[in-house]
Amino acid sequence: MPKKQTSKKTAKPKKKVDYGADQITVLEGLDPVRKRPGMYIGNTAKEGLHHLIWEVVDNAIDEAMAGRCDRIIVRLLPDGMVSVEDNGAGIPVEKHKVTKVSALETVMTKLHAGGKFGQGGYKVSGGLHGVGVSVVNALSEYMKAEVKREGKLWRQEYVRGKPKYKVKAVGKAKDTGTIVTFKPDPEIFTVLDFDWRYILDHLRQQAYLTKGVKITVVDEREPDWKLPYTFYFEGGIASYVRHLNRAKQARHPNVFYVDKSLDDIQVEVALQYVEEYNETTISFANNIYTVEGGMHLQGFKTALTRTLNKYARDKGLLKEKDGNLTSDDVREGLTAVVSVKLKEPQFEGQTKAKLGNAEVRPVVDSIISKYFLTFLEEHPRDAEAIISKCLLAQQARKAARVARESVLRKGALDGLTLPGKLADCSTRSAEGTELFIVEGDSAGGSAKQGRDREFQAILPLRGKILNVEKARLDKMLANNEIKSLVIALGTNIGEKFNIDDLRYGKIIIMTDADVDGAHIRTLLLTIFYRYFPEIIARGHLYIAQPPLYKIQKGKVVKYAYSDEEKEKILREDFGVKQEQGRGELAEGGSEGEERTISGVTIQRYKGLGEMNPEQLWETTMNPSSRVLLRVTVEDAARADEVFSILMGSDVLPRKKFISTHAKAVKNLDV
Repeated sequence: MPKKQTSKKTAKPKKKVDYGADQITVLEGLDPVRKRPGMYIGNTAKEGLHHLIWEVVDNAIDEAMAGRCDRIIVRLLPDGMVSVEDNGAGIPVEKHKVTKVSALETVMTKLHAGGKFGQGGYKVSGGLHGVGVSVVNALSEYMKAEVKREGKLWRQEYVRGKPKYKVKAVGKAKDTGTIVTFKPDPEIFTVLDFDWRYILDHLRQQAYLTKGVKITVVDEREPDWKLPYTFYFEGGIASYVRHLNRAKQARHPNVFYVDKSLDDIQVEVALQYVEEYNETTISFANNIYTVEGGMHLQGFKTALTRTLNKYARDKGLLKEKDGNLTSDDVREGLTAVVSVKLKEPQFEGQTKAKLGNAEVRPVVDSIISKYFLTFLEEHPRDAEAIISKCLLAQQARKAARVARESVLRKGALDGLTLPGKLADCSTRSAEGTELFIVEGDSAGGSAKQGRDREFQAILPLRGKILNVEKARLDKMLANNEIKSLVIALGTNIGEKFNIDDLRYGKIIIMTDADVDGAHIRTLLLTIFYRYFPEIIARGHLYIAQPPLYKIQKGKVVKYAYSDEEKEKILREDFGVKQEQGRGELAEGGSEGEERTISGVTIQRYKGLGEMNPEQLWETTMNPSSRVLLRVTVEDAARADEVFSILMGSDVLPRKKFISTHAKAVKNLDV
């Protein structure tokens, strides 16, 4: 049962700031949103649905960054509704000079209207891209805005973005704040179920980035279904770094942390090195995750490299003959969070993936250079541990270069030296082609026979893939399975990686539906997350979904992809009672064995190799009938986190994870 994450410390008192209708600026109308929702929220599936919550919460976070709010409550309500409450100043309700209606109605019904566009409303915000609460209103079947302000409770309701009545006072209020309640429109969204874990992960991150604000999440969809979560982190992103490293062994005990402002730009950075070879650096601008980095990240990397080189030279730890530490050397094993806040962020692209403000780079560079050097001087043991880690990385880089050049010499990726085990497709263009990564020669044989040779390629891998948690690039490239994978992909690896050279449009991981298959799938996901992240980011990586059961009566054959689907097929298609089917199969059946219930034969597939080529094509490889799961960065990051716990060097998190999840394991192979 989840525990509350909270603190007994009280947040700083709210700072009173003038915020009225004069700070609300209107740019354009709301009509385009329902016609092209993808332009405003990315898509109308899971990500877009949850983006509605993020936008309303972002308004409350903006209030917190302005010093007017220290508490936010998010409630998942019955009937698919969500409520977001804050104790900020409350959206202004007086008449707006331009629109001639209440400022609240203006904010809720006009695109690009809000305190973020005018002068004096917010010094810092994550807006300026036209999403915001008006878009949430436009894409909601129903919305209600309630404002506690000027001693009164004000209210207005909307249907698909249109107000039902004018803003009106409906009672008295002692405090101030805003409550926005909305129900996503089923005419717009293909997915309407909110993901509890997805919401918790995002809001935990926001609490780390806004120290001193308390964010509570409550699931009221079913009685007593989930305990409330409360996130409150006085330590800010220093706490975030400790959270990211909780399953890893720290190289040094102290987390470097700085929170300083220069030229009206606030820079908050925390970092710590761990006993691993991979980097985890996350950057934010105005609390928005900049997945592609930007000027703030460039400034951080430059300062980090220069500062460590200077310290190592000054202390005689780096010899002249060794050359300088490179950016790659100083980022091996690094966990860092870089967060900047500025008045007018310039994001590249509608998704706000990259910060483009050139003035941010020298500010971050200056602050990190000064305060990180001070940290190293004041913590000599931490400094020695960090520098020795970087020097080892430098030596390994030189060894890796030799190994990589021997493996990926010129011409190796031009189709001349593709691995012999690869059954390539006849189409040479990457567009429309697919590479299936399968485990073992048996499954590989079925896949090679069952595939469409024109556009489907098969790469069988034998045994367990190398544990990349404990191997540098030079050792990885000496592993035949990983070497075959790298050459088949065609992108090269490390600093030579080039996504434009990817040889296939889809990379599909196809493993058995058992514990070993799940293990291999997690290993592969981790490799892609660590060394080929752009393949995931651009949507090229997928996971095949082979069936668990073949269910047959006479000539009628059905395939089930889960135990629930098996029971449904037995009950609805073959008239077998659910209790009878579940009982006999669960007690007497085993993987790979056939069981007969009321004349219906049920086969539990142990592996892909048990299917004949025609079955494998029909169930798992045929584009017109198969099920594929596209891997997202979030999926890969979660696999990476679990893998770090299970395969890392720290025993305590592994014991805790196993004891927590042991009861949930089904169909365990012994």
